[in-house]
Formats: sequence, C-alpha cells, structure tokens
Amino acid sequence: MGDTVPLSSLAREIRSKNAGPFLITLDIMFANARAYARVRAYITQERVAKLYGIPRDEVVKISYCDPIKGIKVTILRRTPSGSVEDTDVYGCQQHVPLLSMKIPG
Repeated sequence: MGDTVPLSSLAREIRSKNAGPFLITLDIMFANARAYARVRAYITQERVAKLYGIPRDEVVKISYCDPIKGIKVTILRRTPSGSVEDTDVYGCQQHVPLLSMKIPG
C-alpha cells in the first residue's frame, strides 16, 4: 500500500467553521481527483472520532461532493459557541487535528 502522508500534503485547503452554535464543520478540498479519491476512501466517522478523541456518534455526518472534490465533516461542538467555556467562538481553529491525519498510500 505504501507509506502514509499527512492529510495536509494532499489537500488544497483544510478549514473549519461554525455550523450553528452546536456544530462545527471541517472542510477538506482537493486540487486533483486522485488525492480526493484516496482520502475519501480512508476517512470514516470512526477515524475522525479517534482523531478528535470524541465518541463516534459526535461525528454527525461526512458528506462528499465529487464535482468540486470536497469532503465536509460535521461534528458536535464541545461547548456552545459563545458560551463562557468556549475558546474558539467562530470554530475556525478546529481543523488543526486534521492537518496531521495520516493517510495511507
């Protein structure tokens, strides 16, 4: 199968943002179909849950958009956006664990 590579070396863009006060979306976009297909075949709710240290059912959905070579992962926020405990009100730093996710070759 080959060596693993970090997701950040395959994706054109990886970002996160709020999807309302209780959800975060993680967007992964690719410049080429080969990298997109490689990651699409690997990324699962179980793997995202393990990466983020959350229960599998907190990975609400993984959506694929083949025409634009994009993957959207929706997860529950640990605290509601804007609450006293919230450290990232816009959800814009929640993609960081994805950057080093190891994707098999």
